[in-house]
Amino acid sequence: MASPLVSCTHDMALPLYTVAQLRAIEKAAALALPPFTLMARAGEAAAFLLAHQLAGITPEKRYIWLAAGPGNNGGDALATATILHQQGMKVKVCMPVEVETDDARHALQVARAAGVPIVTDLPSDEELANYRWVVDGLFGIGLTRPLDGVFAQITEQILRWKQRGGAVLALDIPSGLNSDTGQVIPHSIAIKATYTITFIGAKPGLYTGSGRDYAGDVAIAPLELEAGTPSAASAFTTSNLWLNAPELFTQHLPERPHLAHKGTFGSLTVIGGADGLSGAPILSARAALLAGAGKVKVALLSDHPFPYDPLYPELMLHRFMPHAENKSNESHTSDTNSAFVIGCGLGQSQLAQTALEEILNTASPLLIDADGLNLIAKHAHLAQAVAQRNGTTVITPHPLEAARLLACDVQTIQNNRLEAVRELTQKFSAITILKGSGTIIASPNGSMAVNPSGHAALATGGTGDVLSGLIGALLAQRMQPFAAALTAVFLHGRAAESLASAADGPCGLTASELAPRFRRLFNQLIR
Repeated sequence: MASPLVSCTHDMALPLYTVAQLRAIEKAAALALPPFTLMARAGEAAAFLLAHQLAGITPEKRYIWLAAGPGNNGGDALATATILHQQGMKVKVCMPVEVETDDARHALQVARAAGVPIVTDLPSDEELANYRWVVDGLFGIGLTRPLDGVFAQITEQILRWKQRGGAVLALDIPSGLNSDTGQVIPHSIAIKATYTITFIGAKPGLYTGSGRDYAGDVAIAPLELEAGTPSAASAFTTSNLWLNAPELFTQHLPERPHLAHKGTFGSLTVIGGADGLSGAPILSARAALLAGAGKVKVALLSDHPFPYDPLYPELMLHRFMPHAENKSNESHTSDTNSAFVIGCGLGQSQLAQTALEEILNTASPLLIDADGLNLIAKHAHLAQAVAQRNGTTVITPHPLEAARLLACDVQTIQNNRLEAVRELTQKFSAITILKGSGTIIASPNGSMAVNPSGHAALATGGTGDVLSGLIGALLAQRMQPFAAALTAVFLHGRAAESLASAADGPCGLTASELAPRFRRLFNQLIR
């Protein structure tokens, strides 16, 4: 049997669909296909995945327990159980409330006719321990209310079993998780899956917010519909929201011709480093150097700037001087600078505000991070200057900085990260990178991507400074700005993964380690 799954990796560009879009696809498919077709295909795909996971175990020991809810997700569980039962596996379906939808009722009739064991009582924890896999078919993408009653009991039981090392397969999406936002439904609990097989197309909630912690590994089963099929050629045309992957940005990578000189690859200036905060711009500038910028300068706001960087003496360090005090021939904001990064360790002094005001008046590509964002949140005239800039602007807030920029709280940002990114992009006319699990990258033209790479190894000081330097370097090399953001975010996360795979993380990985690994991955892509 050919695999009905599209992808189990995070290296493929996939369109991401909201609940509203999926409902429209389902409605169109229902008109074009014979009745019950999609549910039957979903059952086949889930059974295929489970059979693959249980390969090597004799059929009579392949015990699978399935929890069926009252809707179509429960019907998917019943369809899965029927196929597994027909293949000789030991299955039992727990259906505490009989299914209600037409398709699910049909699946129930087929399951009963095939002799699938179906019970209404919950098993004991001891009985559940006899099974190899538990299947979550309680609720799918349409759930908007908290899990309660018997369904909350089942969820709690599955969670206990998972904590003891059991394997859980979620059908379409873990029950209790919002498909659009990746957040657990308020006042609810949710299934934590080992694996999620998601139907028709991938959902943003599987990859951002809490999604990655709850979904586990993800496989996509398009059910023979074109919606779930990846195609880099159609990226940001058929859907404006994609899972970030090299297919989306490799065609934009800067070339390295033999005739090149350092000017070919641009000059980046990193501005920041108030007293006690000079490490942040140094981290950013070092990352930019390793990401291929031709020249990297660091303008420090400290009264006692470093004379040079002993680890990377190639960096040009000096004290930031406002225009009014600058007597040199070359200004920080002159046309010789191909791009700027401002905010890393910038502080919020009057000098910091002056520096930001001056840089906002340039037309060069500009990335604003950290204290640069905090200053914008505090001063309306700076926010207006960002929105009215002539040049490309990239902003890189984490959730707290995003909350300050939108005058709300962090929970509001996290409750709907996609909507927060849209608001930030519109408000500031800037490419916006909302950092966190499932970083979201958005362009003012409406293109958006959710990034799947990275993990908890990045939860340490300085990793955001490194990301800013990587993006700044690609902007200095005149890479298409949105593609530069996609590239840097993806490889920044992949660098953390690569280091962790060599046991250098996730615990104890430092920000300084990321840029050398980024350089290696970046050069592999260029070659």
